[in-house]
Amino acid sequence: MTNIPSVDLADFISGDPDRKAKFVQEIGKAYEEIGFVALKNHFLDEELVEELYSEVKSFFALPLETKEKYEIEGGGGQRGYISFGKEHAKGKKEGDLKEFWHFGQEPTADANLKEDYPDNVVVSELPNFNKTGMQAYRMLEKTGIYVLRALALYIGLDEFYFDHWASNGNSILRPIHYPPITQEPKGAVRAGAHGDINLITLLMGASAGGLQVLRMDGEWIDAIPNEDELVINVGDMLERHTNNKLRSTIHRVVNPPKDQWDTPRYSIPFFMHPRSDMKLNCLEECIDDQHPKAFADITAGQFLHQRLVEIGLLKE
Repeated sequence: MTNIPSVDLADFISGDPDRKAKFVQEIGKAYEEIGFVALKNHFLDEELVEELYSEVKSFFALPLETKEKYEIEGGGGQRGYISFGKEHAKGKKEGDLKEFWHFGQEPTADANLKEDYPDNVVVSELPNFNKTGMQAYRMLEKTGIYVLRALALYIGLDEFYFDHWASNGNSILRPIHYPPITQEPKGAVRAGAHGDINLITLLMGASAGGLQVLRMDGEWIDAIPNEDELVINVGDMLERHTNNKLRSTIHRVVNPPKDQWDTPRYSIPFFMHPRSDMKLNCLEECIDDQHPKAFADITAGQFLHQRLVEIGLLKE
């Protein structure tokens, strides 16, 4: 395998039981083997993607002192602006070569949450920034819920098992700016090798290459989706919940060749988190004699807090 597998969401929502079953098997097998797929026919249209990239580039082009007024002290980076080099991969000291923004959940009136989410931060200089960001957030959330339905069927659960937990979940949309590299990085890369914290991550096409995925045999391969595809990978929460059946694959964003250092990179992942009170206990359907229970019981909220400390966004 030299690239990640491609699957078509139109098969799942076609109304044809055979096409639906084919999609479930294809995506389930891909997530057991490599943990990444490229997904076509999702709910995010090209025009919205272009609008969002335009808004994101305008935000990161603002003067640093303007951006810094949107950095929320003590918020663990959950909303607003996070400045260059603040985050690092788990177990790494060097900060990643990026700055980013976080849009978070705006729950529905009937969400009945056991927690309060922080408010989103409104950028006064860009009147369409927040509106466009949240439109994309909703379309990615909808796509993610359909992917989780397919995975529930693959595991042997009720199709709608994840719906309650993922709807109004603590998900994050993260526009990232990797600025041009101006000097030899001392051990730092654009994003160090890591697994994502959440259930699944949905990534719309980045403005430049660099995303690599670690194959089971230890080889790094480039993840190169087609222009109309989302890259979707399993996160650590889902790996834990499925007792390692579905794999949270280590991935990274490597620095470009030196002759491309002056090229910035923009990337917009959607980290799909469940409600914080979801139990991530290993599912009985994923435990047997060959696969004994591998993880202690924990909630999504407890796991998230633990990991935010490990990557430097929260103090103990």
